[in-house]
This record gives sequence, structure tokens and C-alpha cells, in this order.
Amino acid sequence: MHPQPLVPEPPEEPVGPSGVAPRPEPAGEPADGERPDPATWPALPEPVRDRIAELAAAAVAKLPATDVPRQLRPVAKFAPAKRAKLGGAALLTSLGESSQFRTAVIEWLREHRTDALDPNAADSVAAAAAAVLLGESGAAGRVRLVAKNAEENALRAERDAALARAQRLETELAQVRAELAEAKEAAENARGEREGEVEKLLKRLREQGVQLRQAKDAAQAASAEAERGAAARTDEIAALNAQLERERQRVASERVRAERAVADAEIARQSAREAREADEVRLALLIDTIDGAVTGLRRELALGARGARPADMVRGASTGTGQGGKIADVSTLDRYLALPNVHLIVDGYNVTKTGYPELALADQRDRLIHQLSALAARTSAEVTVVFDGAGVLSVPASVPRGVRVLFSDRGVLADDVIRNLVAAEPAGRPMVVATSDRAVADSVRSGGAHPTPSSVLVSRLSRV
Repeated sequence: MHPQPLVPEPPEEPVGPSGVAPRPEPAGEPADGERPDPATWPALPEPVRDRIAELAAAAVAKLPATDVPRQLRPVAKFAPAKRAKLGGAALLTSLGESSQFRTAVIEWLREHRTDALDPNAADSVAAAAAAVLLGESGAAGRVRLVAKNAEENALRAERDAALARAQRLETELAQVRAELAEAKEAAENARGEREGEVEKLLKRLREQGVQLRQAKDAAQAASAEAERGAAARTDEIAALNAQLERERQRVASERVRAERAVADAEIARQSAREAREADEVRLALLIDTIDGAVTGLRRELALGARGARPADMVRGASTGTGQGGKIADVSTLDRYLALPNVHLIVDGYNVTKTGYPELALADQRDRLIHQLSALAARTSAEVTVVFDGAGVLSVPASVPRGVRVLFSDRGVLADDVIRNLVAAEPAGRPMVVATSDRAVADSVRSGGAHPTPSSVLVSRLSRV
């Protein structure tokens, strides 16, 4: 069952042999009332206005400035695509108000767009626009034809939209009916399934009733058995209570004996503690006596608290306040620095100018000394760093613990101080000299030290 059309069919437009609706032929010369007044052009049907605005927009950009009204000169500078769209109303108003502009546009169209001024064109909109521009007597009829065609097209479009909407609603209705049928079928299936489930539940309920009766019988039998077991357990509990009482009495007697043993042990510990304290007092008195004797002996013999190391007695160099091999790679250097009582001697400026030459000399010294202090703390090695004393205005007031810092005296080279340090050490003590000076490396190697390039020490210090 199909619904009736929502919009009545418009009357069919008569069609000529060529397939185009015939245009009304003017019967003689119409009256002046049949010719559209230029002042009413903005009220023309939209297709005709758009056509006239398009033609005027094409012409206004090509006309001499004297033929273009002042208010249209900005429009003439618009892009072609925007000229008719944005300046259409101004173009139509100027065409109606300025006969000079209208004549100039018509002349330009006759010269460049002859097809635009054909009142008998197949396109009714183009024909109506040409008739309006030329001011023909049949222009009003052509305009009315265009308006009628536009109205009929609008009605036809509304009818088509209504038919499409009705067809869409009919399709949706059919779809809803199909879904309703499916839902109804699913409901029937669900009801059948529920009835089957109810039947299964009733069957299970009957089976559970039988099992419940059997469980009640078993519970009654178990209750009787429990009563008999309770009597037996009562007897067992009485026997266990008697045994527990005997064990409690035995534990009490054992506790008394343990308390006596603990008291005796505490008395023994107290006696031992008092004896140990007396021994410690006597030992402390003995140590104080020995320490006083040693102190008096040191004072009498004028001995220092500790002997000076050989490196502290080298001539030609002086220390700042505080303390400060060939080895080809960092891993070998680490093995040497792990030796007991090893002495690391560093050619100061040779290392700093290898590692960070961009710093000032004072900053180079500070950075190297702090890195060597960290290395000494990690390896327990004796570390001595030697700098040239020439040009040094002041030595650091203090240096980190674990590093001996030496500055060569005036007229003495740091290289000679390094050689003297190596020569001052006893034979057999492991020594490592960090320098890239070949002459220094060769001389200390002959003295038993192990030279290593400055770059190897810089790499090791970067890992501290």
C-alpha cells in the first residue's frame, strides 16, 4: 500500500518540437507598462539579476574609467570570481540609474560577448537578461516567464523532496515492521525457552526434595551418633584434665628449679663483671703509665709525632699549605693504583693543558687537585702533584685531603722536581708518573717508576 503524494503534480509545461518550452511571441508593440523600469531591476527574478550582474561584472573591469560610475570603481578592482558576487547589487543599481554606464556595458557586450545580447536565446534566463538590458518591449513577458519557470521549478523541487521524504518514511516503516516481526518472533522463542527452563527447574526441585528428605534422615542418624560420641569425649576430657593437672604441677616444680638456677647464674655473671671491670681499670692504669712514659721519652729525645716521608725532604721545591708508568690505558693504570703503598706523581700543567687547556692556570690547578683528591680517597694511593713555580703569584691557602701539592722554586723546573721525587723513594716501592714529556718519562722509567701519558690520567679522572 503506497501513500498518496504529499504535493500535487504541477501542470505540465508545453514543450515544442525542439524539446524547449516555447517563448511567448510579442503580439505587436506592447504598451510601456510591459517594459521593466530600470529602477526596478533589483526586484527582478534572482536568475535574471545574477545574469545581468555577471555580464556587467565582466564589462566593468574593461571599460574606461570615465564610463564607470565612481561608486563602481572599487568593484572593478575585485577579483573576477568576487566581482559579480560582492558587487552585484551596486552594479544593478548603477545600470538602472546611469544610462551612460548602461550604454557603455551594452556596447562592450556587443563587441566582446555578442551571445549575451540575443533576446531569442534558447536559455530563457539569458534571453530575459538580454531583453532587459536592451530595453525591448517584450522584456516584461520574458521576465514573467523566468519568474514562472523559477516558481514551477521550486514547486517541482518541493514535490520531489516531499516524494523522497514519503518514500524514506515508507522504507523506515517497512523496516520498523520487519524489526517488530523479528522482536515478536524473538519474544515467542524466549517464552518457549523460559517454559522449558521452568520445567527443568520444577524437575530439579522435585529431585532436591528427595535429597532433602534423605539429608534429614542422615542428620538424625548423625545426631544420635554425636550423642554417643559426646559421652565418650566427656570421659576423655576428664582423663586429659587429670593428666594436665599433673603436668602443671611438674612444670611448676621445674620453674622453681629454673628460677633458682637463673638466680645463681646472675650472681655468677655479676661476680665475673665486677672482676672484669677491676681488670679493665688496672689495664687502663697500665696503658696510661706506658703512654706517659712514651710521651716523656719523645719529649726528652725531641722526636716528632711522625717521621717525614722521603718526598717531604726533596730539595728544590716547596709545598703549599696542606697535602695534596709506561702505562698505556686506564685499566692498567687502575691495576697499578691498586698496589699497596703506591705513589702517584703528577706533572701538573702537563696534565691540565691536556685535559682542559681552555681554563685559566689557577682554575686548572684547582680542578686537577680536587679530582686527584677524589682519586686518592678511592684508591688509598699517595698522590703528589708538581707545578712550575714560575709566574705563580700565590699558592692555595688549603688543598683537599690526600694530595701533596708542590711548586718548583725559582730557577728550578718542575721536571727536575719530579725526577728528584722518584730518586728519593726507596727501591721496590711502586711509583706511577703521569706526564706526556718524553724526556721526563724516560728518566723516571730508569729510576724504577712507571710513566703513563697525561691523556690516560685525564680519562681516569673523568670517571671519578
